[in-house]
Amino acid sequence: MITRRTLLGGIAATAATAALAGRAAGAPAPRAAGPLPLHIVNASGAYANTSAWVYVIGNAGGQQVRVTPDGRLAPVALADNGTDGFTDYAIPLAGSGPTTLQLPPMSGRIYVSLGGKLKIKAVADGNGKPALAYPAGWVAGDPNFDVLHDCAEFTYDASGMHCNTTMVDMFSVPLALHLTGAADQTTGTLKEGARAKVFADVKAAAGFDRLVVGDRRVIAPGHGLDTGLFAADYLNSAIDEAWSAYTAKDLKVTTNAGTFTGRTKGDQLTFTGPGGTLSFTKPSTRDVLFCDGVLAAPNDGIRGPVAAVLGAALNRSTLATHAAQPVTDPAAFYAPPHTNHYSRAMHAATKDGKAYGFAFDDVAGFASYIEDPAPKELTLTLTPF
Repeated sequence: MITRRTLLGGIAATAATAALAGRAAGAPAPRAAGPLPLHIVNASGAYANTSAWVYVIGNAGGQQVRVTPDGRLAPVALADNGTDGFTDYAIPLAGSGPTTLQLPPMSGRIYVSLGGKLKIKAVADGNGKPALAYPAGWVAGDPNFDVLHDCAEFTYDASGMHCNTTMVDMFSVPLALHLTGAADQTTGTLKEGARAKVFADVKAAAGFDRLVVGDRRVIAPGHGLDTGLFAADYLNSAIDEAWSAYTAKDLKVTTNAGTFTGRTKGDQLTFTGPGGTLSFTKPSTRDVLFCDGVLAAPNDGIRGPVAAVLGAALNRSTLATHAAQPVTDPAAFYAPPHTNHYSRAMHAATKDGKAYGFAFDDVAGFASYIEDPAPKELTLTLTPF
C-alpha cells in the first residue's frame, strides 16, 4: 500500500520556500489517463461560495504544476507572479451548489481559502527551476497568516487515487474526502461542533494553549516548538521513560518485513531482525513531533517502518508501557498527562476516529487516508464549522 509518507514525505514546508519538488519520491510515474472529476462542496455554513476559492498545485513529470479552472495542467512559471509579487491560481467556486473540476494525473495539494485569496509566490528552487512558496499558516510573518485556509493531499497516478486530509502542520477548515471507484470511502468528517471543541481542547491542555490562534487555526506542536510557542523539552521525560523501559527487557516491533527485537543501552536502542541490526539514538521532543531527525523513515522497507512505529508509539504515549508494537487499540493512546494532546484532540473530533495528527499516524491505520485503484470521482467537502 502507498502511504502519505511514501507519496508526500520529504517536503519541509517553510514560510519562504515550501516547494513541493521531490514530494512524490518513490511514487509511480503519473499515468497517461483521463482526468478525474473533482467535486468541491461548500457546506461550511460560515462562508458563501463567493467567498471561497480552491487551488490545485503540486508535481507532475518532474516539474511544479497547477490546475487551471478548465482542467489543464500548467507548469509553474516565475512570470505568473503579478504586480503584487504573487501568483493568482485561485479557482472560484460556482455561484451555488457543487463545483466540478477535472483533476489530471499529478501529486499535490488541494487548498481552500475562505474570506480572501492565498498569496502563493513562484520562486526559483535550488536548481533554478520554477517552484512555489507554499502557505505556512503557522508562521506569523507568512503572507497567508491572516487568511483562513487548509488543504487535502493526493496523488493520482497509474496505481489509482491516494488522498488524505491532514492536520500534520495545522488545523483550520474542517474538510472531508469522499472517494468512489472500486469502493465507496469517506474520511476526515468531523463530529457536530467538533471544530470548536478541537480549539477548546488544545487550548485547555497544559503547554498547548499558545498553539491556538484565535478562531483562525490551531498550530501543530512541532511548528509551535520552532516558533517559540511550545516547549522544546515537553516530551523529554516521556522519551526518557520509554528508553529506560527496555534496558532489561525486550521491545518487539513488527512490520511487514518481520519482527525486530530491541534493547536500550545508554542513549541507543538497538534492534536485531530482518536485514541485520538497527540502532536509534534517543530522540528529542522535536524529532518525535516531526517524526524526523533520528526518527526519519527512509522508504527502504526496513529502517523506515521501524522508525515509523517508534515515532507513532512516542506520539501516542504507548512505547513505555507496551513491549509489543505497534499498539492497535486506540483506547491505549494519549493516556499520560504529557502526551501529544494536539493529535489526541484531532482524533477525538473525527467521526471515524482517524486523523493525520502527526506524520506517522498511518501506523496501524489511524490516519485519515483513503485510496482506490480504480477511482471514478473525488469529492472534497468543506464541512460545517
